[in-house]
Amino acid sequence: MGTGKSREGSPIDVIDLVARLSDAGFVAADEEAEELLHSSNGDTAVLESLLERRLRGEPLAWITGYTLFCGLRIRVDHGVYVPRWQSEPLARRAALRLPATGTAIDLCTGSGAIATYLHFVRPDARVVASELDDRAISCATANGVEVYRGDLFEPIPMELAGEVDVIVGVVPYVPSQSMSLLPRDTLVFESALPYDGGDDGVNILRRVIRESPRYLRPGGTLLLEVGGPQGDILKADLTGHGFSDVDVFSDSDGDVRGIQAIAPT
Repeated sequence: MGTGKSREGSPIDVIDLVARLSDAGFVAADEEAEELLHSSNGDTAVLESLLERRLRGEPLAWITGYTLFCGLRIRVDHGVYVPRWQSEPLARRAALRLPATGTAIDLCTGSGAIATYLHFVRPDARVVASELDDRAISCATANGVEVYRGDLFEPIPMELAGEVDVIVGVVPYVPSQSMSLLPRDTLVFESALPYDGGDDGVNILRRVIRESPRYLRPGGTLLLEVGGPQGDILKADLTGHGFSDVDVFSDSDGDVRGIQAIAPT
């Protein structure tokens, strides 16, 4: 990147833009500069405003209005939880376990990223989602998701009980005592609701494990995002509720990303 042209014809110093982002600690400064440039539509005043928002730590997806998830462009409205690349292995596993005409539930869907990906990969499957936050519900709906307002399984249509092939969720799992360790932009701009999982971060995860057998068909799959030692902590909960083939999986760097288990047959 070098210089570009503003809408008025004056040059935009792209190198300076990247340097300002890099100096502020943004590790993907080149990519972020490209997105900000695109969103500004060549208007230098707009670009400066967008840049200042980013330098204050506002999530990039709120500034540009979208993020990429599993290769898909996902709308992310201001104030809505931003889907992370760390959730992509979970989404891809869920898609592999979902039959072509099957049924899936996406818990705490947020912007609807996972549900959108599942529908993209399995267009003839039924994918429903639940969410508490009204802004997220509006955003997920705009992304084409069949989303219901309520806590976990509470709003899910009862007609799906015992019929679901895959339950997937990025539910809150950050231990309360670790909330202060989250990145600056998360702490300043985002709500604690999508993150705080209580003691050890497993309170809500345990609720999902207890409640999911009511909806899963025999042999259906439960997939949950977890971190650190949580996979090992939850193994006993899963086996205690009749799940088998419990698999704690990691990404290519060896970081734990999720847990997969099979419902009783």
